[in-house]
Amino acid sequence: MSSVVPDTLALQRLYHWEQTAPSRVILIQPMGQGVMKEFTWAEVADQVRRMAAHLQSQGWEPGSHVAILSKNCAWWLMSDLAIWMAGYVSVPLYPTLAHETVHHILTHSEAKACFIGKLDGWEGMKPGVALDIPCISYALSPPDACKNYEGWDAICARTQPLQGSPVRGACELATLIYTSGTTGRPKGVMHSFGSFAWAMGSGMKRVSMSDKDRMLSYLPLAHVVERMLVEHGWLRAGIQLFFADSLDTFTADLQRAQPTIFVSVPRLWVKFQQGVHHKLPPAKLSRLLSIPLIGGLVRRKVQKALGLNLCRVAAVGAAPMPLALLQWYSKLGLDIIEGYGMTENLAISHMTVPGTNQQGSVGAPYDGVEHRIDTVTGEIQMRSQALLLGYYKEPKDSRDTLTADGWLHTGDKGHIDARGCMHITGRLKDLFKTGKGKYVSPAPIEEKLGTHEAVEACIVTGANLGQPLAIVMLNANAVASAGEPQGKAALEASLTAHLESVNAALDPHEQLRCLVLVTIPWTVDNDLITPTFKVKRNRIEDTYCANYENWEASGKKVVWYGE
Repeated sequence: MSSVVPDTLALQRLYHWEQTAPSRVILIQPMGQGVMKEFTWAEVADQVRRMAAHLQSQGWEPGSHVAILSKNCAWWLMSDLAIWMAGYVSVPLYPTLAHETVHHILTHSEAKACFIGKLDGWEGMKPGVALDIPCISYALSPPDACKNYEGWDAICARTQPLQGSPVRGACELATLIYTSGTTGRPKGVMHSFGSFAWAMGSGMKRVSMSDKDRMLSYLPLAHVVERMLVEHGWLRAGIQLFFADSLDTFTADLQRAQPTIFVSVPRLWVKFQQGVHHKLPPAKLSRLLSIPLIGGLVRRKVQKALGLNLCRVAAVGAAPMPLALLQWYSKLGLDIIEGYGMTENLAISHMTVPGTNQQGSVGAPYDGVEHRIDTVTGEIQMRSQALLLGYYKEPKDSRDTLTADGWLHTGDKGHIDARGCMHITGRLKDLFKTGKGKYVSPAPIEEKLGTHEAVEACIVTGANLGQPLAIVMLNANAVASAGEPQGKAALEASLTAHLESVNAALDPHEQLRCLVLVTIPWTVDNDLITPTFKVKRNRIEDTYCANYENWEASGKKVVWYGE
């Protein structure tokens, strides 16, 4: 990490803002019922110092692990900084995990303690937290946690702040980021302070940030994208952070924050589009946008309704974004940049640049990132100074994730175009062979299917079947319209036409036998998607595979699951 400047490391950034902008309000935290709590840099630093002193007083070995189990909030960030200042390693957990996974991570990471914060499903997670692990609650923690664990405020009130400016070296382990796990149990990806600093520096050469920017933090901070962009963007550039209160208040939270930088996952961008279409049908919207002057007014009105009228950087990550959806937002004046990365490289791999006609790709590599395509498998491989140190307590997996010459195996297939932009064509492990012995790559087909307004999510499957089929989760509007016979018939006709259109562009062995429509949502709670809305392909196949042959034999183009 010789190229990392010490002043760019996380704790040094906190000390910088503590000294240069102590009175600036930097965190705005909803406390419920419309009440907001504001924190200045001086207040953040003071509370971090007090909590760090408390953690140090426990006498744990330097480098011990301390967990954070909470939804995004001001105390999440302060906990992370306090853990680091005390000389320890942070272990964030997704706030939607089943208790078995909570238990696995806390046990596997050998966590000495756990911050129990803002949670919607604490009762379901609680059995995963061993009775002998010390826990600390926040002001927004569930009542049961506040009752049974000492609170953050009480600890800070009785503890003197840690003095001086303790630092952590670039090569020191900062955190274990447990992967959200679309297959198998999550693994603890180890990253250093230097990895974060280098990655943030590279990222800011592609997307500029400053203390004039505002962001809304709502995607899980346990995920690498939010951790990088929000936490380290906040520390590096001094971005003012607003936190979301709840799902029910998300629209109001976005309006309140008026973010200048907004990043989301494809599923939420789709929901935004559906909300717009609900008020302005596609044909009418398209007609209005084509009219001079009026089109500009409509664009500004839609952007304001979304809370994105001041947004200068709109981005998408975590999963591929359909090209048609990117083009739709461009017509609205929002050129969404698409990023590509993974936990193992701190999400710093590739990103598109607005106005360069890179839509359909994930852009060129970030500054300092190298990429290549394996000539045998077609796998995308990359290397940079942001690569993982390894997987915690998994030496074989750590060795296997890198090639002999130090390049990261991404597991994704792709190709590089003449401009140096990367195009992702699917996952190596997602390929399946039909009963005719032909391989099918599901990702490109799924992207085409996802362009229909009724489709919330889908998978293409069919190993050993004569032809593949698709399982489609309908969105709420489609489910509602299907409640009436006329609406159901119209939806079936529309999806049948869509299927024919998709099949017409596919090779014969790829063409779908039918669409299977599912009306029960795939959620984190039923373990069919990850906390970042990635579909758990294996779990969905396990859930529905007993029906495949009957669906194939039905002869129907559209099949309703459960009928």
